[in-house]
Amino acid sequence: MSTSETDIRNLLLEALRGQEEQIADRWTTLQLEQAALGTDMSESELREEALLLIDALTEALASDTPVERLVTSHHNLRTTVTELSLRRVRAGATPTDTSLAVLSLKEALLAAVQHTTRDTSELFSAAVLVNRMLDAAGALSFETYVEGREEIIQRQSRQLMELSTPVVRLWRHVLAVPLIGTLDTARTQIVMESLLQAIQDHEAKVAIIDITGVLTVDTAVAQHLMHTVNAVRLMGADCVISGIRPPIAQTIAQLGIDLSTILTRATLADALTAAVKLTDQPAVGLAVAESAQR
Repeated sequence: MSTSETDIRNLLLEALRGQEEQIADRWTTLQLEQAALGTDMSESELREEALLLIDALTEALASDTPVERLVTSHHNLRTTVTELSLRRVRAGATPTDTSLAVLSLKEALLAAVQHTTRDTSELFSAAVLVNRMLDAAGALSFETYVEGREEIIQRQSRQLMELSTPVVRLWRHVLAVPLIGTLDTARTQIVMESLLQAIQDHEAKVAIIDITGVLTVDTAVAQHLMHTVNAVRLMGADCVISGIRPPIAQTIAQLGIDLSTILTRATLADALTAAVKLTDQPAVGLAVAESAQR
């Protein structure tokens, strides 16, 4: 590291340590004035966030980490920028808003440097160094935002699929999964996980997979059903597939799909009757069934 860069780092450290409160106040004000938030974060939350980032910048500049790797290699600074970005993601800000919020720290920091020195050469070198640091921080915040947003989307998608495939307790030791829409690999995995966990939790002996709401059954869907049935059997439970309508029965027969090893029924009611028999329980009427469900 050259002497001049060392001097400029020391100059920035002096500004950060001597004017931490002023920098935090200025940065907070800039974000509020520029509306570079896209969220409803309060002024106190912004100021607390500002102080955390300023402390991390100070620690990074005081270390031996080269300037070009300060943001990416200094653990505390990288973590602070990443957490700032993730908070903005959860609060609903756009990636542009998040990057602008980080970049607006430049003005606040350079204003503090101007109170520390009037030397134009030092001010220019400090501006270059600040730009290098905060441009990298802005890029990291954008990258973190995109990754965080993708994670949120995937989690929400999984939650929606879980909600769309509930496991229902129909009778003592009898569970049912009503399927609606398309059955693909991802959804099959969620159905399987939910059903197997429910079998364990309820000590179920029979699981009914109702495909009344499945529009079409092709080879892929049949394979998904077979995988689920096999997993249920490995848990020691029997499986009944209901909702086999005439068009689906014809399709399965035409495709040559062998479901002969699986108990099938046309309706959910028929499947429930068969399931109760498999559990060796007396079917004593709808009133008892409703009482058992409650």
